[in-house]
Amino acid sequence: MKFKIGAIDFAPRARRVNGFTLAEVMAALVFMAIVIPVALQALSIAARAGEVAARKQQAALVAERLLNENIVTTNWDKAVQNGTARQGLQDFRWTLRSEPWTEDPNESNLRLLWVEVLFGAQGRDYSVKLSTLVDNSSPFSQTNSAQ
Repeated sequence: MKFKIGAIDFAPRARRVNGFTLAEVMAALVFMAIVIPVALQALSIAARAGEVAARKQQAALVAERLLNENIVTTNWDKAVQNGTARQGLQDFRWTLRSEPWTEDPNESNLRLLWVEVLFGAQGRDYSVKLSTLVDNSSPFSQTNSAQ
């Protein structure tokens, strides 16, 4: 129904329903179906990286401790040693090896001592390796001098 007052036409407004159309809802659902799995994967990767970093730090502490202990106690002269060490709440498997240092032919007294510490994080295995050079010559060599 239209009516006119002077030069102005008045018509009743059509009722507009506020809301989303089916096309808008479907587009939002498709967008969410793409974004949510990607976001969850990113969170999973970030959580794994954080756990691996924390365990790697602990494994490096174990490796450093093992190298230092074996150098001080001169236990490094055995070819291969292995075992389990506890750091915090975690157990770490380790292997210690001693090999001749072959990089410098003029240095026959040096040996390469290295330790590998194995650990798991979120179903995967990781390792940390540390190495150092040790002097194989005896610091307590005796000299006989007749005077």
